[in-house]
Amino acid sequence: MGRAARGVRRPVASALLAVAMLAAAGCAGGAAPQETRQAGPGTAGGGAPQGAAAPAGGARAAAEAVTRRPRIPKGVTPGYMVFDTKTGKVTAQYRAHARYRSASVVKVLIALDYLESRPRGSAIPKRDLALLQPMLRSSHDDAASALWRRGGQRAIIQRMARRLRLTDSGPPPADKPGYWGYTAISAADVVKIYRYLLERADPAHRAFILGNLRKATKCGADGFYQYFGIPDAAPRPWAVKQGWSGYGMTPPVPCARTRASSLTATPAAATTAAARRAAAGAPGVDFTRPVLHTTGLVGRNERFIMAVLTSQPRGATWQSSVARITALTKEVYRAGVRE
Repeated sequence: MGRAARGVRRPVASALLAVAMLAAAGCAGGAAPQETRQAGPGTAGGGAPQGAAAPAGGARAAAEAVTRRPRIPKGVTPGYMVFDTKTGKVTAQYRAHARYRSASVVKVLIALDYLESRPRGSAIPKRDLALLQPMLRSSHDDAASALWRRGGQRAIIQRMARRLRLTDSGPPPADKPGYWGYTAISAADVVKIYRYLLERADPAHRAFILGNLRKATKCGADGFYQYFGIPDAAPRPWAVKQGWSGYGMTPPVPCARTRASSLTATPAAATTAAARRAAAGAPGVDFTRPVLHTTGLVGRNERFIMAVLTSQPRGATWQSSVARITALTKEVYRAGVRE
C-alpha cells in the first residue's frame, strides 16, 4: 500500500489519508470497550472515553490486574482480604464480608479477651500460660475450651465484637454456647482483629499473641498438619493462626506422633439436622460444609495482613482441601502483597 500511495497526486493522497485515519479510529473505538469488559471491574471508571484508544500504560495496568486476579479452585467458596499496614489500603479482596464459622481462628479472640480481662501489667500465671501457648501455637482445643468456659463463652465474642468494632462476627448460636468454633467471622473482621493487635492493643498483649503465632507448630495438637495456606504459600517471616473443622476427630495421616486432643467444643461429626439448627441461629453461616482458614501477617517486616477463609466441597478429603486452600493462598499472596 505504501508504494501505491507514493504514485498518487497530493490532493487524492490527502483524501485517502483522511479516510484511512477515520477507519483506524473506528477500529480503536471498537477494541477499547472489549478490553475493558475482559479486564473486569478493576478497570471500570476513569478509563479512556468510549471510541478512543486506551493509553499504553492503562492497558498494561489492566492486563496486570487481570493477571493478578486469584483463580478460585473448583468447589471452594472463599472470602479473602489483604491489607497493607504501611499504606492503610486493602490490596486484594473478594467476598470479604461473607460469614464463616470460625473454627480455631477464634482462639486469637479468646486469648485477647483473657489478656484484657487481667490487671494491666500483671504477669500471666503459669497454669494459664500452659493453656494459652499451646492454644495459639498448636491450636489445642481442650485449652481453648477451658479458657472459653472461664471467659463466659458467648460473652467473649460479644465483648470483643464491641471493642474491636467487628461488624460481621457473632457468638455461636444460643443453643450451642460451648461451641467456640461456631463463632461467626469474616475476612474483613479478621483483618480488623490483626489491625487491633498492631495499632491499639496493649504492647504486651500484642507481643504475647503475635510472638506465639510466629511460633506456630507444623502439627496441631490433634495431629493435623497446620502449615497449609500461608506457611506453605508465602516466604517467612509470618505469624499465623489457622482453622479447620469438618474433617473428623483425627487426621487420615498424622503429621507427627502427637496425642489427639478431644474436640469437646467443636465436634466435627455434627449431624446435618444439628448443623441446620445452628445455621438458623447464625444467619449466613454454613455449618454443613468443611471449612479451612489461614490468617496472619506476611511480607517483609510482616507488613501485610492476610485472611483467606474457605468453605470446602461437601465430602472433601483433608489432603484435597489443604491443596486447594494453599493454591488459592498463593494466588491471593501474588495479587495482594506488593512490596
